[in-house]
Amino acid sequence: MTDMTQREPNSPIVFGVAGGTASGKTTVARTILEAVGAAKVAYMPHDAYYRDQPQLSLAERSQLNYDHPNSLETRLMVKQIEQLLKGKPVHVPVYDFTTHRRTDQTVLVEPAPIILVDGILIFTKRRLRELMDIKVYVDTDADVRFIRRLQRDMDERGRSLPSVVTQYLETVRPMHLKFVEPSKRFADVIIPNGGMNRVAIEMVVSRLHALLPESQPQE
Repeated sequence: MTDMTQREPNSPIVFGVAGGTASGKTTVARTILEAVGAAKVAYMPHDAYYRDQPQLSLAERSQLNYDHPNSLETRLMVKQIEQLLKGKPVHVPVYDFTTHRRTDQTVLVEPAPIILVDGILIFTKRRLRELMDIKVYVDTDADVRFIRRLQRDMDERGRSLPSVVTQYLETVRPMHLKFVEPSKRFADVIIPNGGMNRVAIEMVVSRLHALLPESQPQE
C-alpha cells in the first residue's frame, strides 16, 4: 500500500481491483462504486485499453492472445490516470468485444476523489502499481471462474462453446498461471470468494470512506 502521508492533501485515491477472469472484480467494483457514490468515483476498466488491430481480419483478431499484458495499451491508461490525478478529465476508449476492435467512441471520465482501476493484469505493470494507493485482489476458484466466463462470453459476446473452451485452454489458463496469479503478491488485501464476500467488501468500503476528505462533517 502506498504511503498515504506522501500524497498531496485532497489528492485522489487510486484504488486497484485485480483478479482472474470472471473472478468477480466487476461485482466488487460496482458494489464499491454504489456504496461510495458514483459521483466520487472515476472508473477506469483496464479492458477498455485493448490494442486496436485494424490491419487484421476478424478471424485473425479472434486468434490473438488477449490475456497477455502486451495486448493492452497500459501506457495510455497510466497517462490518463496521471491526468486525472492532476484534475484533468480524460477520454477513455470503448472496446467492442464482439469484433475485437476499439470503437470510434470514448467515455468522458471526470476527475473524482477515488480513481477505481480494475482488470486481470493491472498488478503486472510496475508503473501502474506505483500509482495505486490500495490494491485488492479478488480470489475465486478456477472452476467457478471458468463457468462464469463461459456464460458471459456466450450470452454477452456472441461466442460459441468450442471457441470459449479453446481460448480458455490455449491462452486464458496459461496466462493466468504465468501473470495473473503471481501478481497476487502485490495486493494489500485479498478477497476470497469474489463478489460474494460482503464482509471483506464492506471493510474496503469503510477504509475508502475514512480516506475521503468528504468523510469529514460538513459545515
